[in-house]
Amino acid sequence: MNQSILFPDMQTWDEDKQVVLFPAQQSGALIQCLVSISELKQLSGQDIENEQQALEVFSQYRFDLEELAEELIEEEEFNSEGNIEVVS
Repeated sequence: MNQSILFPDMQTWDEDKQVVLFPAQQSGALIQCLVSISELKQLSGQDIENEQQALEVFSQYRFDLEELAEELIEEEEFNSEGNIEVVS
């Protein structure tokens, strides 16, 4: 694991976009990462109906999601808004 990318234990739910947001920090820069509810469903095989379930599934798969986000950050795969969209 690249120690220059840190993931604080913080996550929030964005109801409008139906995504879990979680920050990463690289060399002092804050990077917003996100994973969609559909991606969480695909990863977990679980049906996700609400914010609580989305955050629970995110917590269960946090390590895997952080690894995917780390790879995308290292490859500079930012979206048009400057965020990292985690997809497997």
